[in-house]
Amino acid sequence: MYDAEPRLAMVSSTDEQRWHEALLQAPVREPQLRLWTYRAPGVVFGCSQAALLNQARSRPAGCELVQRSSGGGAVLTGPWMLSTSILLPPDHRLLAGGTVTSYRWLGVLIAGLLRDMGIAAHALSPADVRGSTADPALGWACFGGLSPWEVVVDGRKIVGLAQLRRRHGVLLTSGTLLARPDWTLLCDTLDRPAGDRAALERRTTSCEEALGSAPLVEGFASALHQMLTDVLGVHPVPLSNPFPTHSVAA
Repeated sequence: MYDAEPRLAMVSSTDEQRWHEALLQAPVREPQLRLWTYRAPGVVFGCSQAALLNQARSRPAGCELVQRSSGGGAVLTGPWMLSTSILLPPDHRLLAGGTVTSYRWLGVLIAGLLRDMGIAAHALSPADVRGSTADPALGWACFGGLSPWEVVVDGRKIVGLAQLRRRHGVLLTSGTLLARPDWTLLCDTLDRPAGDRAALERRTTSCEEALGSAPLVEGFASALHQMLTDVLGVHPVPLSNPFPTHSVAA
């Protein structure tokens, strides 16, 4: 059974997507929270990227390939990323105000945690995004673009957000770059030109780059878990485990 401890699970990208789907099959009665890191690299394609996924499958890949039900660009997951999954009832107070506003509290919360660590992070307002100089040629990659309430440091993306709305509930997800991702692996997997790798490095940053060393994933997860449970107002209730995971003490 799942419970509120441990706070961090080490999984594959497929495990994470299976958890999302399993929990959205039935009505979400109470907020559910999970924090993840990854055993190995993976590429998670958006729901409209089936063609890219099929092309990637036709080439030798150095990472796991999986498609999610939410939109957006391809996400490179791996040991460098700390992800959160938050399931909310459709009528939850944090979802009031519409689709874009639903992200605001999460982006602001993670940005605040990063500032507490000494990183000059802030969540982008819709006006900030309209005034940004994001390169549309990088729209195939989640971290190549900017959306409202995602988190940047000096204009460089460090936290990506996504959501999936179903009749039974709403899933909010985030991915924070604790260390430098392997953008070469992502571009090679999708057969992208070398210029895209350089562009992703310019458009993104990580805690490691900002601080000089990557924070321990367990410590970051523990602090984020506490902040999230305080905002949600309840601790996650026990859940049936739909797949085996390796837990990381937090």
